[in-house]
Amino acid sequence: MMVTLPPDYRPSDEEAFMNPLQAEYFRQKLLKWRAELLRDADGTLASLSEGGIHESDIADRASVETDRALELRTRDRARKLISKIDQALQRVEGGSYGFCEETGEPIGLRRLEARPIATMSIEAQERHERMERVHRDD
Repeated sequence: MMVTLPPDYRPSDEEAFMNPLQAEYFRQKLLKWRAELLRDADGTLASLSEGGIHESDIADRASVETDRALELRTRDRARKLISKIDQALQRVEGGSYGFCEETGEPIGLRRLEARPIATMSIEAQERHERMERVHRDD
């Protein structure tokens, strides 16, 4: 089913949660975010593949090494994020997007606007983090 979003559309609490317009809005938001991450990743790939380290000065070399390590870490973070975006897009397709994995309750528009890959409501997330802290201290 194709849904056309009005250009100025913003999800609101006055409409049914995750109606086709909202689902399409978040689908487009996720796709745009994913495209930006891939574009940035292409940029870091290009600069990483510019080859070996030619700096003879030890300080310059260390600086290049540090930059490279940072780029690799950033790429790794982007890759994980893209994977979470892909999972969110699958939830949009499957109709479970926007609902808490734990409680089945709506996650809420404000949270999804801020974190479109959220899988839990704030309450469930906080419970989850408290449990993790408790078990980490064992």
